[in-house]
Amino acid sequence: MFDIGFSELLLIAIVALVVLGPERLPKAARFAGLWVRRARSQWDSVKQELERELEAEELKRNLHSVQASLRDAQSQLREGHDHVQAQGQALREDLARDVDIRTSTDHAPAVPVAPSPAEAHGPTIEPERAEPTPPEKQP
Repeated sequence: MFDIGFSELLLIAIVALVVLGPERLPKAARFAGLWVRRARSQWDSVKQELERELEAEELKRNLHSVQASLRDAQSQLREGHDHVQAQGQALREDLARDVDIRTSTDHAPAVPVAPSPAEAHGPTIEPERAEPTPPEKQP
């Protein structure tokens, strides 16, 4: 902060000794030390207050960014929920339509339905497991 070297401090001490004299110099030095301590404590107090305010501002910024991300996530969840609701409703309507069609076709003449690919190949036949027969004994 200040660029004061040892030689400048020595010069100030000699001038103070000459001006104040040996009797008042110790009191003046204590008084100057008291004011220097008060100034330092005030400076430290101001510095700590500024640091607290900066930390509070940083916390507020972080809080606002987290709130914004939460709002975005909430809107995405709502959009996803609405989409799933719409798909569920469409499935319910399709199912109701299919049930209505099947109940109406039960009373109507039968219409041949094309077989599914699995049915088109025919039923799968599993080979029977033959148990080995013991050889017949010859007399």
